[in-house]
Amino acid sequence: MSQSLGDRIERETARLGELIVSRPRAIVVAFLLLTVVFAGGMTMITSEADATDAFTEGMPEQEALDAINEEFEGPFTVDQESTQLLHTGSDVLTREELLAVLRTLEAVEDDPQLRMESANGPATIVAQAIDPEAETAAEQRRAVEGATETEVRQAIQAVSDDPQFQAIVSDDFNPNEATASASMTVVSHQVPPEFDDDDLTELQTSVATIADGESSDIRAFGAGIVNEEFENIIGDSLAIVMPIVMVLLLAFLIAAYRDPIDLALGLFALLLTIIWTFGFLGFSGIPFDQQLIAVPVLLLAVGVDFGIHIINRYREETVQGYNPIAAMQTASTQLMTAFVIVTVTTVFGFGANVVSDLEPIRNMGIVSSVGIVFTFLIFGFFLPAAKLEVDEFRERYGVPEFNSTPIASEDSSLGRALSISAIVGQRAPVVFVVALLLVGGGMGLYGAGVDTSFDQEDFLPPEEEAWYVEHIPEPFAPGEYTVTSTINTLEDNFEANQDESITIYVEGPFEEDHALEALVAPDEEPTDSLAVGPGGTADAQSIVTVIQSYAAEDPEFGELVDRNDRSGSGIPDRNLDRIYDELFASPAGPQAEQYLSEDRRSVQVEYSIDASATQEEVAADGAEFAEEFRYTATATGMVVIFDAVSDIIFESAIQGLVLAIVLSAVFLVISYAILDGKPLLGVVNVFPIAIAVAFLLGTMRALGMPLNAMTATILSISIGVGIAYSVHATARFLDEYGEDADVFTALTTTLSGTGGALAGSMLTTSLGTGALAFAITPVLGDFGLLIALSVFYSFVGAVVALPPALFLWARYDQADGGLREFVSSARQ
Repeated sequence: MSQSLGDRIERETARLGELIVSRPRAIVVAFLLLTVVFAGGMTMITSEADATDAFTEGMPEQEALDAINEEFEGPFTVDQESTQLLHTGSDVLTREELLAVLRTLEAVEDDPQLRMESANGPATIVAQAIDPEAETAAEQRRAVEGATETEVRQAIQAVSDDPQFQAIVSDDFNPNEATASASMTVVSHQVPPEFDDDDLTELQTSVATIADGESSDIRAFGAGIVNEEFENIIGDSLAIVMPIVMVLLLAFLIAAYRDPIDLALGLFALLLTIIWTFGFLGFSGIPFDQQLIAVPVLLLAVGVDFGIHIINRYREETVQGYNPIAAMQTASTQLMTAFVIVTVTTVFGFGANVVSDLEPIRNMGIVSSVGIVFTFLIFGFFLPAAKLEVDEFRERYGVPEFNSTPIASEDSSLGRALSISAIVGQRAPVVFVVALLLVGGGMGLYGAGVDTSFDQEDFLPPEEEAWYVEHIPEPFAPGEYTVTSTINTLEDNFEANQDESITIYVEGPFEEDHALEALVAPDEEPTDSLAVGPGGTADAQSIVTVIQSYAAEDPEFGELVDRNDRSGSGIPDRNLDRIYDELFASPAGPQAEQYLSEDRRSVQVEYSIDASATQEEVAADGAEFAEEFRYTATATGMVVIFDAVSDIIFESAIQGLVLAIVLSAVFLVISYAILDGKPLLGVVNVFPIAIAVAFLLGTMRALGMPLNAMTATILSISIGVGIAYSVHATARFLDEYGEDADVFTALTTTLSGTGGALAGSMLTTSLGTGALAFAITPVLGDFGLLIALSVFYSFVGAVVALPPALFLWARYDQADGGLREFVSSARQ
């Protein structure tokens, strides 16, 4: 049965070759019509605005943070309908600097399209301290204009103890001198329910224009501005990367094809691949994000590989005197099996990412897998058919051929150089294979310690532009990006408010008598990174601390708390509803709103953390600490969320790698068993790529490149891209191995013939994908460099590690008895 199945596959493969050469014009027309259909899908492509939202969506930690942002109010809380004005300078609390902010607010308030509802910042607070009746921005500006510098300073000192004021000035705020180097003003907008992301972007960019016109030291910041930069990054990165990729591909395809008409055919086939893939993207509804920028580059890499192989193999036949139809039928028939195997294993490599729990990584796996299938169809059927049609046109009209020789031959310098590994491998294959296993194993163990990270700034251009950016001419030059600079300013100046704490979101009936005592009970024995308070207790800010603080300030409220504190702990344990009512109606009400929701069903507790603790330690301690609460509690905050994503990224990378290797190995073993009765060749094929991946992991750790949102896919993708080199070499080796079973001759012919095509493919692919290093975001730059290294390692593995492994396999194949006879008998 196996024998008949193998023969049937060979016959079907031969029939496909006959179909290509017998009806090339029909194939070309059919593919062009399909291209028109897919081109229509390109008009339906949408983009993903915020690159990080897609990674965190649906996570419990993110849902807890979303609930906090929705349920609680605070001076440093910014929702989707708010714009932040970040003001920096030597001293942003001088009279003139406060006026600059107020003039900005006045201009925003006067524009009805900007829907300003209120504003809260140092300038507004100081203005109302000077004139409590000043409600509008214009009134507040006049109040500050009418005050002297001394009066402004006195007003700042008067409000300096207000936590609301302290939260919106930088950490270097000096209340005695009334100075600070940065401040934050939050502008709230009253927007209708139908207000969407595009409307928000337009609104906030208009505010940014007003702020920039008033002072270059005032920058607008908000979700709409971040979304706009994320969207611009996609277009700007493509505008920079794709021309570089095309120039590099063009240069090396010229060297590989050495014929302008063949070059045009290869480039046209690549164009069809991109159109088909982007058309599928539009029809599928998958949004285009930064991860998917790498997909067209990867498809170009695989397409170049297929194109070079088909044209090179065709030329090997024509230089021996075969006519075009016979030459193409031989080339297509011999390469079709290899193409199918490469396509399936590449789909396994790329598609292994669909097991990820992160949607952007899953989407990348889906789109790249579909793109690889399209690449196979276009280069396996359209390109050979188009080549025959073009050659017939040439012959009919006498168009000359420029250079139709293969890339390398046994007599060429490149062919002799590539054959060296066959000579070495023949002499000591066991030593060679063992040495490679030891070195590869060592690199793999070293690389197992590679870091994992996730950060929003990975998706944004760095604050300091790369040296080459300023030399990029129009229209390819990227726009101005400010979000990274703004984020860095926030982190540098408002660290106490953002980075050195985590939040526990607690859900429960907080009007029950003992709810508040239960809330503080875990604080006595916190986990390590939270034990920063006196005596190793937790340093917490919550509704309890607000109650205690206001009770100390207001005797009447203090008496109310004492009357309802039966345990004498200083925490009320009955009539909590009345205490909350009194608190929310008091001057401490705005602060209470930061920690207790309006329906009294949830609270947030902010905990200071040990500054020396790592992200992993803080996240683990936060999760453990949350389990100690009486009510349902979830640790959240950006540190916790990003650590959770980092864990999933690592899991995705390992799962994808294992799945890609296992599926590829099983498929190759079955394929070679059915087609050639040589199942162990499947294991031999996987050997070089396993060494290549081990070297890639070691290189990542040596270069300090972590597994992040983008590079998490690199391991499985390396399997998909790299295994093609081993499969093509093995397929050619089997063609040459034949009945004579002369391993050395078969390998030298393979390395000098197919090895030349592999070398050309490696150069174009590694340099083409390496062009991603010029992308304006770090995450794409690292991915491009690693893909280029992966391709190089895979090529080296195919021409260095594969030959000695094939010599060892040949010893088994030529031996009598054992597994070989069992496989042969099973096939019969």
